[in-house]
Amino acid sequence: MKTTPAVPLLFAASFLLSAAALAADSAATLRLQVDLAAKGKAISPDLVGVFFEDLNYAADGGLYAELLQNRSFEYSATEQSNWGPFFGWDLIKTGDGDGQLGLGDARPVHVNNPHYLLLTVLTAGEGVGIANAGFDQLPVEAGKGYEASFWAYQPFMGLKWGGPGPRADQSKPMPVTLQLQSKDGRVLAESRLAVSGRAWTKYSVVLTPNQSAAEARFVLLAHEQGGLALDMVSLFPRDTFKGRANGLRRDLAQVIADIRPKFMRFPGGCLVHGSGVRAYYDWKASVGPVEQRRAQRNLWGYHQTLGMGYFEFFQYCEDIGAKPLPVVTAGVCCQHAGDSPGRGQEGLPLEEMPAYIQDVLDLIEWANGPADSKWGAVRAAAGHPAPFGLKYLGVGNEDAITPIFKERFQMILDVLKAKHPEIVVVGTSGPFHSGEDYDNGWALVRELGVPMVDEHYYVSPQWFWDNLARYESYDRKGAKVYVGEYAAHDQPKTRSTLRSALAEAAGLTSFERNGDVVQFASYAPLLARRGHTQWHPNMIYFAANAVYPTINYQVQRLFGHNSGDNLLPAALEGVPAGVRLTSSVVRDSASGDVIIKVVNGEDRSFSATVSFASASAGERRLMATVLTGANADVANEDGQPPAAAPVTDESKVGASFAREFPANSLTVLRLRQ
Repeated sequence: MKTTPAVPLLFAASFLLSAAALAADSAATLRLQVDLAAKGKAISPDLVGVFFEDLNYAADGGLYAELLQNRSFEYSATEQSNWGPFFGWDLIKTGDGDGQLGLGDARPVHVNNPHYLLLTVLTAGEGVGIANAGFDQLPVEAGKGYEASFWAYQPFMGLKWGGPGPRADQSKPMPVTLQLQSKDGRVLAESRLAVSGRAWTKYSVVLTPNQSAAEARFVLLAHEQGGLALDMVSLFPRDTFKGRANGLRRDLAQVIADIRPKFMRFPGGCLVHGSGVRAYYDWKASVGPVEQRRAQRNLWGYHQTLGMGYFEFFQYCEDIGAKPLPVVTAGVCCQHAGDSPGRGQEGLPLEEMPAYIQDVLDLIEWANGPADSKWGAVRAAAGHPAPFGLKYLGVGNEDAITPIFKERFQMILDVLKAKHPEIVVVGTSGPFHSGEDYDNGWALVRELGVPMVDEHYYVSPQWFWDNLARYESYDRKGAKVYVGEYAAHDQPKTRSTLRSALAEAAGLTSFERNGDVVQFASYAPLLARRGHTQWHPNMIYFAANAVYPTINYQVQRLFGHNSGDNLLPAALEGVPAGVRLTSSVVRDSASGDVIIKVVNGEDRSFSATVSFASASAGERRLMATVLTGANADVANEDGQPPAAAPVTDESKVGASFAREFPANSLTVLRLRQ
């Protein structure tokens, strides 16, 4: 990997020198010279992407737009000790009504969805039923439509085991009312229907509240003595992202789309391993009708419906113009599995590996195969007859590079090379930026000819500044690098400071300057729901009715909007000793724009003269965007104006112009002829 000489400093334009000389050179004026006529160096046009992992309630209760919690009554104490099949649901008795809840498993909707609710109405009163207040909070907006649906059948009418009076008419339908209620019980929307027959049937209505409510609840009431079997009780806003059925929460999906990510990695990270060697994330369990998907315990300690499954991931990628990059296990579980930190890695028995590898091949057919192929037909039945165009596939994640791993990884790789040479396999170099697994992972990559390798590092802000030359010595003819998970962790880690964001911006300029090696990069983790966060920091925090992007998000967005495919020679001169100052200069071939990025990690500003060699006469349009704040320690606070937000101004400049780079700032200069 590290076999070739460093690329010239002409491309690096990054300087870290001793702080002692800072005061002595406080009046220095920098010079940034860009050669517009130079051929430059081709770099990845797909550098900035996103990585989605169902961590911190990122899917259920997050990006997935379902509003009701535990909709299929599959919650279990194996997920959280105080959970059970009725968690999130309350028994409702109105008037003189009386009844009870029971759990059924005798004739489920589908074998993958084994449990259902048996609601028994002993005395109808004004209605007996169930209520759900969502994931902590269920906000609804006046005039907006919400699709309420459920699967149901009639087990019996009247009393289940006889009793006084004539035998009940079993052909009589069960009248049902669906409501949205305010916290104090006011009815905001209501619809009535009747459940009839012993066949599982889906029922659906649209509820449109007449008032907005920050804390509403969904209510289903039955109005006759008898029993009602219920499953997949759901409430979905009709206003999903792009109007997709079973779709995504619009505000969250949009704020991610606003980064303009060039790719999306999913569904994990560590999540794909699951909690054991046979408990891995099975993509086949996540496609097809939602009532037939197999929910499971989430690796991070909560419930995963798989309502947001592979179809929804691929559809979202297509909707936002991002290349899909799914990740599958390498036939091993995490080295920390089974409550055995560092000792838990197990491999699928070798006799089971051919079937597992076939599952991986089936995934490629599902994504890319014709609509009349076995798995392409499953995709087509979901509403997407055209192939998705899968090109990249991650195999493994942060694995310990053991003999168990190596053997199974090579088995998968060999089959993919033989049967799908068009697929770029992304390997792993373990969980850290260096160390035994990192070294062994890269050795395996070189030995097997893996085309791309996934590096991860969660480090201090200073680490990024100290490692701006990391990729300059990587082999230009070797495997490409995907920096799949990275973030600068300031102290405390719960604060996403401007200091951490600028360190990541500095890292991104390094990735860009070495974009002939570093093909992809994605900050991690992406999403976190307030009150349900297992990991800090994250790029985007959210609540039931609000989204809170961090300053780090703004860095990702600025780089996503200002990417290029050609690195131009640029020399930054006159930098005082000890300064955290770095830059990159790229050209976007599609627009012809030249984009200069300068990151200043110091507590003082710097003046610079920017000049263009080989520049033709005439003025250029300059779009200048600056991200800065009062000091490096500021962080955005929920519900407050951002502590640091990009500010853009437009002007015209000639072949040379002066520019100030403020203290603790990222500056993006976009020049157009």
